[in-house]
Amino acid sequence: MPTVVNAETDEREALLNFVEAQRGAVRRAVGGLSREQLTARPTVSELTLGGLVKHLAEVESNWTRVILAGREPLVQRDESTWADSFRLVDGEEISDVLKFWDEVAAETAEIVGALPDLDATVPLPDRPWFPKDARRSARWILLHLVEEIGRHAGHADFLREATDGATAFSLLSAKQLRPND
Repeated sequence: MPTVVNAETDEREALLNFVEAQRGAVRRAVGGLSREQLTARPTVSELTLGGLVKHLAEVESNWTRVILAGREPLVQRDESTWADSFRLVDGEEISDVLKFWDEVAAETAEIVGALPDLDATVPLPDRPWFPKDARRSARWILLHLVEEIGRHAGHADFLREATDGATAFSLLSAKQLRPND
C-alpha cells in the first residue's frame, strides 16, 4: 500500500477514489521512461509498461462507456487488432495513451456521477468469458475496475523495478509518502 486513499463522503466517491489511486500507481510506474523502456519486455512475459497503460485505458472505457453507459466504443477492436490493445504501436506515444486514459477517467466520473445509485444493473455483453445472460451493478463494475487496475498496477511495479530498479515507494513524492506533514 504505497498511498492512502482519501477519506470518502459516500460509497460512490470511495469507489472512484480507489480507482483513481490504482490509476496513479500505474502512471507513476511509467513516469520518466523512454519509449525503449516502455516497450521493453524485461521478463519472459509479453507484458510491457506501455502496453499495460493502453490495456487499462481501453478496459476502463469498455466497462464504463460501453457496458455501463451503453455508448459506442472509443476504440474498435476485433481479432486482427486485439493484440494492439496490449502494446504501443508505431507512432503511438505514452503521452497520447495517458491523455486518452485521462479522458476515459473523466468520462468514468461523469457516467458514475450521473447514475441514480450504484444498484443500477446492466447486461454483460455476449462474450465467451462472461456468463450467459449475466447482469452486473454499477457497484460491481467499479469494484472490478479497482481489482483490474490494481492487479495490473502490481505488474507495472514489477516491470518498472525490472527495467530500472525503481520501486513503487521510490516513485512517490515526499508529500505522497507523508500527506499530513
